[in-house]
Amino acid sequence: MAIHFNKVTIIGVGLIGGSLAKVLKAKSLARSIVGVGRSRQTLDLARTLGVIDHMELDVKQAVEGSDLVVLASPVGMFGSIAREIGPYLKKGAILTDVGSVKGGLVKEIEDATPLDVHFVPGHPIAGKEKFGVAEAMETLFHGATCILTPTKKTDVRALDVVKDIWLAAGSKIVIMDADTHDKIFAAVSHMPHVAAFAMMCAVTDLKAGTENYIKYSGAGFRDFTRIAASSPEMWKDICLLNRDNIVQMLDRYQIALSNFKDELLAGDGIRLEAHLKVASDARRVL
Repeated sequence: MAIHFNKVTIIGVGLIGGSLAKVLKAKSLARSIVGVGRSRQTLDLARTLGVIDHMELDVKQAVEGSDLVVLASPVGMFGSIAREIGPYLKKGAILTDVGSVKGGLVKEIEDATPLDVHFVPGHPIAGKEKFGVAEAMETLFHGATCILTPTKKTDVRALDVVKDIWLAAGSKIVIMDADTHDKIFAAVSHMPHVAAFAMMCAVTDLKAGTENYIKYSGAGFRDFTRIAASSPEMWKDICLLNRDNIVQMLDRYQIALSNFKDELLAGDGIRLEAHLKVASDARRVL
């Protein structure tokens, strides 16, 4: 399907929103890209870097006349933004998002979207611990998976358009139920981030004499905690919006930690090695 947008509005020009804007420009998929944000400084930078063509602090004005609107702000703002822009979206426009939480959030956005506007929920599984528009890159989505979670109300033609956008970005498309999506990502993304944040909190204040323990960290500690450098605002929203699934996974994680603790307390090398081997074998498959 040949796609071309006269005007695209990206709400939240950070790593993901900025990278998508770069794709749209590089592939000549949009004549004009408007960036929306809370910080004029960030938007000025985005325009200076050539990521966007125009900047706007008023989200209502920014979406007027847009063919495609992308929600790329912190996910905790998606619902309120959708309600605010709904009356200003043009008939036939496509609204999509890049949030890593779906579930009830999809229903909230869909309920706020006018019937003549087409909402297609999405989640590109791409990113890095550094964030902000200065880190945006056209190749961020190459080889990545993009999960789309259409509902019974999702327009088929709009779904195909959004598929084509992500294919143009170099992504592989997977269609998934929104609730299934949140269960999976609580396990493989959200809970691991919480664990990395928790590890940093556990070690941060430890000192050997006057030296902080972290000064002596090697590759293992740095690899494990790399994602703890991610945006606190973004991850606060993700954790709260998917809290039930994350809490269930944290319960499983605590059980696994308790098993290791029991083996250590018992000095049971046989059970400990067997337990470590299960984990090691599973990780080697990745």
